[in-house]
Amino acid sequence: MKRILTLLTVLVAGTLAAHAAKPLKVFILAGQSNMEGHAKVETFDYIGEDPATAPLLQQMRGADGKARVCDHVWISLFTGGETNGEGFGKLTAGYGSRQKPAEDGGKIGPEFTFGLTMDRALDGAVLIIKTAWGGKSLYYDFRPPSAGPFVRSPADIEKGRNLEAQSGHYYRLMIEHVRRVLGDIQRVCPAYDEKQGFEVAGFVWLQGWNDMVNRDVYPIPKPGDKEPRYADYSRWMADFIRDVRKDLKVPKMPFVIGVMGVGGMKPNEHVAAFRLAMAAPAELPEFKGNVVAVQTAPFWDEKLGAIAEKHDQVRQMGYELKSKNKKHANADGSMTEQQQRDYVKQFEAKLISPGEAAMWKRGASNAGYHYLGCAKTFALMGKAFAEATLQMMKGSGK
Repeated sequence: MKRILTLLTVLVAGTLAAHAAKPLKVFILAGQSNMEGHAKVETFDYIGEDPATAPLLQQMRGADGKARVCDHVWISLFTGGETNGEGFGKLTAGYGSRQKPAEDGGKIGPEFTFGLTMDRALDGAVLIIKTAWGGKSLYYDFRPPSAGPFVRSPADIEKGRNLEAQSGHYYRLMIEHVRRVLGDIQRVCPAYDEKQGFEVAGFVWLQGWNDMVNRDVYPIPKPGDKEPRYADYSRWMADFIRDVRKDLKVPKMPFVIGVMGVGGMKPNEHVAAFRLAMAAPAELPEFKGNVVAVQTAPFWDEKLGAIAEKHDQVRQMGYELKSKNKKHANADGSMTEQQQRDYVKQFEAKLISPGEAAMWKRGASNAGYHYLGCAKTFALMGKAFAEATLQMMKGSGK
C-alpha cells in the first residue's frame, strides 16, 4: 500500500510539474472603441433570453449569479484619454471601456468571452494584453511604421491638424505597453513563473469606424477610378500585421481581423466595400493559414437594430420640429419647447411599442456604431475571435 501511495505521489507531482511547465499563452487585443467595449453588464440577462446563447451566459456567470472571475486568465488593459493608464488583474466583467483605466467601468468588450473561451480550451494560464482607444484610425493613429508617415491633405495643413510626427502614435503606445507587460509579467500575473516562459500566441484587431467614414483619406470613387475606395486600408492593414509580428518577434503569430459589422447583414455599398477591404489581407498568400478575417455582422442584433432605427426617427422628429420643417407640426414656429417635447413623446409612443421599449432596455446600452452596447453581440464576437485563434494555433501545431 505504501508503495502504491508513493507511486501515486510521484505521478501527481509529475503531472503538476508538467502543467506548470507549459508556457504562459499571451494574447494581444487592440483597436478603437469597439475593442474597448461599450456593452453594459446590465444587458447580460438579454443573452439568456435566446436559447442559442443561454449556455454562453452560464459561462459568463458564476454560481452566485455574478460575472465570473477567471482563476487562470489575467488581463492588462491600457487605455485612456489625454492621460493613459492601466487596469489589471484576473479577467472578469468590467474590462470594457473605462473612464478611469484602473477602475471597473461596468462594461465588456470582446475580451471577456475571448478569455473564457481560451480558459476552457487551454490547459495552462492565459494573459490578455488589451490596448484600445476610442476614435482612432488605422491611416493615422495606428499607422504602422512600414506605411511611412501620414501625408497631410491641404485641409489638414490649413487647420493645423494631423501632424506627420504624430502619425502612428497609438501603434507605438501599443507596442511599448505590450513590451512593458512582457518585461515584468509577474506584476500583472502573480502566478507566472519565469521558468515556464511565455508565448505570444495571437493578436486580435477590432477597429474600422474612423477609417470607414473618412472621405478625405478614402474619397468616394469617381467614374473611371481603377482602385476600390478602401484599397489603402487593405495595404495598411497588411503592413500593420507584418510590423506587429516583426516588433514582437513572432513571425507567424496568429492574427484575427474583426471585420466591421455595425448595421448587420444588409450594408450599403460603402460599408460593404469597407468590409471587403478589411478582410482582404487574409487572402494574401503570405498570410494563408495565419491570418483570419472574422465577420462580425452576423452578431449584430437585428431586433435591437430595428428598434434603434425607430429611435433615430424620434430624434429626427425632434430636430425637424426645432428647425421649423415645413412638413411637420411646427412649420410656423409657434410650438413652445414643452409642446415640442410632448409632441416627440407622443410620436415615440406610437412608433415604439411597450414591448420594444422593454426589449431595448434589456438588451441595448449604447449607439449603433458601438454595436448598440449589446453584451450578447460582444460576447459572441469574443468567442468567435478566440475560436478562430485556436484554429490557427492548432494548424501551426501549438
